[in-house]
Amino acid sequence: MQRITVESVQICDRTLALTGDQHHYLTRVLRLRAGDRFVAMDGSGGWWETELVQREDGQWQGNLLQVLDLNRELPVRVTLLAGLPKGQGFDEVVRQTTELGVSRIIPVVSDRTLLNPSPNKLQRWQRIATEAAEQSERQWVPPIEEPMSFAGAIEAVADSRTYLCVARGEVPHLQTQLRQPLTSPPPDTEEITIAIGPEGGWTPEEVQQARQVHWQPVSLGRRVLRAITAPGVALAIIAAHYES
Repeated sequence: MQRITVESVQICDRTLALTGDQHHYLTRVLRLRAGDRFVAMDGSGGWWETELVQREDGQWQGNLLQVLDLNRELPVRVTLLAGLPKGQGFDEVVRQTTELGVSRIIPVVSDRTLLNPSPNKLQRWQRIATEAAEQSERQWVPPIEEPMSFAGAIEAVADSRTYLCVARGEVPHLQTQLRQPLTSPPPDTEEITIAIGPEGGWTPEEVQQARQVHWQPVSLGRRVLRAITAPGVALAIIAAHYES
């Protein structure tokens, strides 16, 4: 069945109030008719099999028929800190990592960042995340946070397992570090934060700054990856470790 993302405020008493854009997408783009079914997802874990209905006054709505119990999420929460690449590269970072299971994305303005994002960029990235979550049948749409400075970002996620990806130097592979046992009992939901720099990577000063607050530098392999490739590789390694 086709899927659309809705806001939780649209749902009341097992009825889904459709927006004009949603009605247009369902009836004009997907060619659904009254009685056809689709999946409504609220981006926060709720999925419902929904029937498209036209009311007596001519307005269209959805009737929620049943809750769908699906499990598409990683067994670990992953926050991505990503140095903003140039051009439209962050669009692909958002798309790929959402498909791979990221829980939250924080754009980072680092010393080597060339892009100064506008508020419109943030809205665009959130829309891309929503579309990618629909495509990959996820229950959750990862929020895209306001861009932060590097110093602010590494402090904001200090309570999780934190890994800083670097392209060069004698550091352990991310996969090796994921195999290391926790020094304390694991929480109900384990959390990991992975930080990946922009073109040129993190500066030596940024690496040292992260080390001082107990971030673990890690490698993603022997090859030097592009800034828009590395986030997907990191998420794939994490997914393979926790889902295997």
